[in-house]
Amino acid sequence: MSPRSASVNEELRRRSKERLLQAAVELVGERGYEATTLGDIADRAGSARGLVSYYFPGKRQLVQSAVHRLMHRTLEEALEREPRTADGRERLARAVDAILGLARDRPVLMRQHMAGLLQAEVGFVPCPEQRRLAELLRDTVARHGSRDVDRDYPMLRAQLMGAVFAALVPGVPMPVPELRAELFERYRLDWKLGVPPDAETPGGTTCDPDLSRFFATGVPDRQDRTDRSPQSK
Repeated sequence: MSPRSASVNEELRRRSKERLLQAAVELVGERGYEATTLGDIADRAGSARGLVSYYFPGKRQLVQSAVHRLMHRTLEEALEREPRTADGRERLARAVDAILGLARDRPVLMRQHMAGLLQAEVGFVPCPEQRRLAELLRDTVARHGSRDVDRDYPMLRAQLMGAVFAALVPGVPMPVPELRAELFERYRLDWKLGVPPDAETPGGTTCDPDLSRFFATGVPDRQDRTDRSPQSK
């Protein structure tokens, strides 16, 4: 068998990483962070366990990257859905609804994510997925009419994180519609914009269990699934 080309190897590595990200989101959402091991994630992804440490320094970094991917793709999908619009107020409303929707529909996953951000030994880990999320939110702030995006973007991010936290506090969660109303009032958005709580969600579902559209895994290659170490790629 002839050696694989560099481009083929690169594509296989991309697929492996995508499958690890998807597996991390699925398992943490099902079981919680503590009950999910790196071995579980590798097994769900169909990858060699050594590949996890090859791509990520540890479980927390992997989970943060995976959740940031889910967040930025969910936000991107909401912003670009039909009817597409350049209206800044509508786009901000969609952004608020997208992030609050994750707290409502995937509470275990988002609660674990927020807890990880508050851990001093790891904290907030910048990664390509987080940077893409930041780019989308910055663009949303700019289109909404901000005259100082560098000031207004961090404030929007803080407001959204605070709302997600409030929605997920065990024992005393705040209702998502009330949090939405507070944010909409702050940013002077009409209640009918975005996806009001009593409106039909575009696409016909509020929480699609199939996350594959957010992770470009492609069709697994048999050799990719049987390779046992990064060096063999």
